[in-house]
Amino acid sequence: MGLFDKLFTKQAQEKRLVGEYFETLTAYSPVFTTYEGGLYEMELTRAAIHSFASSCSKLTPEIQGKAYKNLEKTLQFRPNPWMDTSKFIYRLATILSVNTTAFIIPLYGKDYETIVGYYPLLPQRTEMIDVNGEPWLRYSFSNGKRASIELSRVGVLTNYQYKDDFFGDGNSSLMPTLKLLDTQRQGIEEGIKQSAVLRFMAKLGQTLRPEDITKERERFSQDNLSSDNKSGVLMFDQKYSEVKQIDSKPFIIDAEQMKLIHTNVYNYFGVNESILQNSYTEDQWNAWYEGKIEPFALQLSLVMSNMTFTSNELSFGNSIIFTANRLQYASNNTKLQVSTQLFDRGILTTNQVMDIWNMAHVEDGDKRFIRREYTEVNKLDYDKGGENIADSKEQGISESTNPATTDTGEEN
Repeated sequence: MGLFDKLFTKQAQEKRLVGEYFETLTAYSPVFTTYEGGLYEMELTRAAIHSFASSCSKLTPEIQGKAYKNLEKTLQFRPNPWMDTSKFIYRLATILSVNTTAFIIPLYGKDYETIVGYYPLLPQRTEMIDVNGEPWLRYSFSNGKRASIELSRVGVLTNYQYKDDFFGDGNSSLMPTLKLLDTQRQGIEEGIKQSAVLRFMAKLGQTLRPEDITKERERFSQDNLSSDNKSGVLMFDQKYSEVKQIDSKPFIIDAEQMKLIHTNVYNYFGVNESILQNSYTEDQWNAWYEGKIEPFALQLSLVMSNMTFTSNELSFGNSIIFTANRLQYASNNTKLQVSTQLFDRGILTTNQVMDIWNMAHVEDGDKRFIRREYTEVNKLDYDKGGENIADSKEQGISESTNPATTDTGEEN
């Protein structure tokens, strides 16, 4: 049994493979086709996508509520038998960036109702069809196989969704920049080749036929420019009126043009050189997280919650969320301040502080501690034993001022 058969049951493979397109609000057909234009084959665009997907792969899934609580460890370690959580999220983020649409299908148990895992799907073509008034997704794969599944069971992530009611609009707006990138690469390659190949220019003193010129060039090169010429001396006869060496200079593309092309890619993917080269500062990371990672985490949380829980379960607070420990990317000074200020106030446990420093948990590390000199404002007049200090002081003063007792101990 192959991967396809494990992802889709026989019923899902065969059911409703023929049907009408689902009617949408727009005039566009609800059909999605995987882009094959080479977006992921460009070095700069792949680097931008990789940075985004790598950052997203560090997200931690958590299940809130009691429904499907047993799925939490599955989500945190191995959402499906073929990939761990990091690869699962990385591939989702990559597919979403390249195709502007990504699909998550649930893996069911033997009853075809109980969810036991999730898989990121990459079909070649996806159509939305009408099955008795309910929208279904019909997938076609490059190996010729097809399968259908209810839209309500599938998680759909989108970018740049405008024209279509269900799918993203693709990356066609980036095509002019991709063409410039390819032209730039070819220009550099050809420029380097030409500057490296032409070393001498020779002017013949007589007219020769084209085929004779070719033979003479080969003879001249063999006699003077090959490794057989161990003397290092260039010799030529009166057939040549002039022979001079060409000063080869490295081909350099216009820096401003290169910067403009790169800036277009950075703006489109929301990255910069610091993010791509992993040299970002704490503030740059926070801006990167707020602008790119958090929106993806929020959409993924909503999509997976809606495909996993019923409306009734959602109303009782059940959800799947993806979070990141942003303090792991803070400076050591910021980590130290947060750790010391929040730990001794009972806000963070020892293990939570260890998480900030990316260290292993310790035994009894879930306890909370607080400094003893802190107390509630309305209890400032009580000592540690709960006795009212103000009353004791007042009683002491009255006893010391009792007229029946003097400092000498004599009675009046």
